[in-house]
Amino acid sequence: QVQLVESGGGLVQAGGSLRLSCAASGRTSSGYAMGWFSQAPGKEREFVAAISWGSSTTQYADSVKGRFTISRDNAKNTLYLQMNSLKPEDTAVYYCAAAPNLALVVHQALYWGQGTQVTVSS
Repeated sequence: QVQLVESGGGLVQAGGSLRLSCAASGRTSSGYAMGWFSQAPGKEREFVAAISWGSSTTQYADSVKGRFTISRDNAKNTLYLQMNSLKPEDTAVYYCAAAPNLALVVHQALYWGQGTQVTVSS
């Protein structure tokens, strides 16, 4: 069982930056791959980025590649998403997710956080 809690969302101007965090807890969180998803109003949840347990492998959606960076600190049981050059179309609720491997995070994540709101104004 894994519990995930996101933080760091807020209101920023276009071109600005935010750093999202996701704190993980639970015995089974050790060794899990993790990722970020977004959901805009009236739209389906979309994949943003994912990272393996040892940070050796990362994966990004085309829409954020070159602007967002996913990372993790296993000693702190925390996942991060550094969001730079933000655009109004990035506005969404951002969720963190966890699963035993990277493929499962991208396609069939088992655990989800409550989400944190990111709003980008123009």
